[in-house]
Formats: sequence, structure tokens, C-alpha cells
Amino acid sequence: MNRIVLLTGFEPFDGESANPSAAIVQALDGTEVAGHRIEGALLPVSFAAAPARLDDLLARHDPALAVALGQAGGRAEITPERVALNLIDARIADNDGLRPIDIPVIDGAPFAYPTQLPVKAIVAHLRGLGIPAAPSLSAGTYVCNQVFFALLHALSARHPHARGGFVHLPWLPEQATRHPGQPSMALEMQTDAIRATIACALETDADLVVAGGTEH
Repeated sequence: MNRIVLLTGFEPFDGESANPSAAIVQALDGTEVAGHRIEGALLPVSFAAAPARLDDLLARHDPALAVALGQAGGRAEITPERVALNLIDARIADNDGLRPIDIPVIDGAPFAYPTQLPVKAIVAHLRGLGIPAAPSLSAGTYVCNQVFFALLHALSARHPHARGGFVHLPWLPEQATRHPGQPSMALEMQTDAIRATIACALETDADLVVAGGTEH
């Protein structure tokens, strides 16, 4: 098995000048975690182009683990996602100006895939390091969820030896200045969180059996 972790982030979107996922990918690209080399890459915020770029990266690197990152402005914690939906319903246009509504990510694919990351173990590990973290059930219906679903579909169909999942990130402090009253997290803490997330995913075979659900 190739001892590579594919780590993807996104370019800025929706009027932002930065994206924490891009900054983390840049910081961790080429480093090693748990004996695996991280190969970082940016994806376009584009419904048309992002899945094809992801497929190219998976074919090139054939990773043992693939972790996609995305920005979730307004969240205060690092949030590993639990379920990817085969649904696109764009509230805002992508960076190409496209805004598809109520279409599948992949025709004929299942309606949903569960993440292959040990979400509860990751959350517990991050909290133990003093990093705010929580599981999230939904990655939304924008490009983040599209990439999450496309990743799990590709791993199931063409890379069965690999595991993968998606992690959403808060705004950076400099972004939060444009959104008064909204939470943020420093880049250094977010970078440490993703490094720890990767290590936990590589070293954990079975997730924790603890309560992590919500009532609404």
C-alpha cells in the first residue's frame, strides 16, 4: 500500500480572500504523519471541475488515506463530517457562476455514503489536545458535499484499499473581521488539528462507541 495521505482544500469563494483549508494544505504539504507523506492539493470551487480534479489526484497518488477539507463559516469547531449525500442544491453560485439545484452528484449512485474516518475517535483526540471539535452529520449540499460524496464513491469503486472523509473548518480570525460576532480559529490551531486528525485516522481501526448524535 502506498504510504501517502492525499489532503485537499479549496480556493476562496463567496467573496472571501482566504480559505482555511487552502492554508492548511499549503502548511502540511510534503510533511510526514505516522510514517505517511502528505500530498496536498487545491480544488476549485466548481461543480464542473472539482470532481475531475479529485479523480486525477486519486489516480496519481493512490493514497492510503484521503482527507478533504472545506470552510464552514459560522462554525466554532473542527467538524469531521459523518454522511455524504448524493445531492447538489446550491444556495449560492460556485466560482464559475453555476448554481445547480436538486440534482445528484453522481447519477445512479446511492443516496448517501458514511464517512470512512473514525469521527468520534478524532473528536475525542482533538478535544484531548485542547482543540474545539464536534461531529457533524451534514456537509451541506454545496461543492464541499459534492467532493465528499465523489471521494467516497471513487474510493468504493476504484480504490478499495484506501479510506477517506471530509472535515469542515471555521473561519480564520482575519475572515471573521468581516463577519462581526461570528466565531473563528487561528490557523496554527487548525493546522495542528488536521495533523492530529490524520494521525488518528491512520492509527485507529475502529471508531469509539460513544454517543455523538443530536435531537434535532
